[in-house]
Amino acid sequence: MLRATTIKRKGEISAGRVADTVHLAYRDRRRRRIVLTGERGTIFLLDLPQAITLKDGDGLVLDNGAIVCVVGKPEALVEVAAASASDLARLAWHIGNRHGDVQVIGDKLRILRDHVLEDMLRALGATLTPIEAPFDAEPGAYGHGRAHAAGQDHDA
Repeated sequence: MLRATTIKRKGEISAGRVADTVHLAYRDRRRRRIVLTGERGTIFLLDLPQAITLKDGDGLVLDNGAIVCVVGKPEALVEVAAASASDLARLAWHIGNRHGDVQVIGDKLRILRDHVLEDMLRALGATLTPIEAPFDAEPGAYGHGRAHAAGQDHDA
């Protein structure tokens, strides 16, 4: 079985070496070891020394030199807007204070759909727009996502 032991970040990938793509949701992109099957049927073992959060557009380098491109699956998200930059900063603080994953897109925030967070944000004056898009959360202060904060197993 082919193995992927190296990651190339988006922008470092030669298009001519891309052999396949694998579509993964945000929570499925923090892995260390798992068997995956690409869209074109490439079966391979992701075999990293530690769990790494894969981003939309990253490449998994197979031991034969080919690359499998990671594509973020569209997910149910909510886009968060505010009247001012200071209001948006306050909203971001409240999301972080509740250990919510957040993605910064220009002057808006994106979060995974969560009715509790959405109710809180509305009460704080946010404008919320449901969307479907790939989700790439900020990695966090220590380079870890929510899985680390919640004490979940990184070898998932």
